[in-house]
Amino acid sequence: MAPRPVWKGYLKLSLVTCAIELSNSTTYSEKVSFNVLNRKTGNRVKRIYVDADTDKPVDTEDQVKGYEVEGGEYVLMEEKDFDAVRVESSDTVSLESFVEKSSIEQIYLDTPYYVSPGDKVSQEAFAVIRDAMRGKKMAALARIVLYRRERPVVLEPLDEGMLLTTLRYESIVRRPDTVFDEIRKVKIDKEMLELAEHIIEKKKGKFDPTQFEDTYENALLEVIKAKKAGKKVAAPKKSAKPSNVVNLFDALKKSLAEEEEGAPTKRKSKKTKAA
Repeated sequence: MAPRPVWKGYLKLSLVTCAIELSNSTTYSEKVSFNVLNRKTGNRVKRIYVDADTDKPVDTEDQVKGYEVEGGEYVLMEEKDFDAVRVESSDTVSLESFVEKSSIEQIYLDTPYYVSPGDKVSQEAFAVIRDAMRGKKMAALARIVLYRRERPVVLEPLDEGMLLTTLRYESIVRRPDTVFDEIRKVKIDKEMLELAEHIIEKKKGKFDPTQFEDTYENALLEVIKAKKAGKKVAAPKKSAKPSNVVNLFDALKKSLAEEEEGAPTKRKSKKTKAA
């Protein structure tokens, strides 16, 4: 079953326009989640908004968003006021310019979405834009209003569709030098560097996301399973904290020797479900 679109609108390249839909590229439906309960009754707890001054509950119909203009003074914003804010990117993703995707620093990439044609009539125009971008090996920069925020985005071909990734604004990105400037420059021994490179070479592989496993969640499910069965949950053993390497050269040589001997392949464990 195809995921429900989170946004519907149009894709525009100059005078060429077609209907498109955005869908989430990720899902968290299979992740472990919890409800907040009343410890005494076992009933679920619900959140209630209360007046900050009177401490009395506020009914849903009396709740309204407010923008603070100055100390204690607010401009109230009704749903119709938000609906009145319309810009081109509210319903149209206009391809403004084209860049090489690799030119976009990783730190600016935010949330990915799948893009597909909105209807059968739009499929041809969608395919022309997609394949033209693929042929030129370029990605498109544009803007879109999502969840009442305009966001810069980058679009690129992906299989028979496209991938739209929202971008972070420059104003919210901390530049690396604000953190890395304090890292002192170190003169690296050539032989140690070669040993480290050999270890990397031995560990080289191909990206395979199916090999990723949430070991914490698996352990959490084991605890849930034990509690459901009325078993006592044993306190976990404290793992030994890694210590700073005293002799880096020896540590690198031992690491390389272990890699060359060939460590046993770790079998992918199956996720345990709380029955």
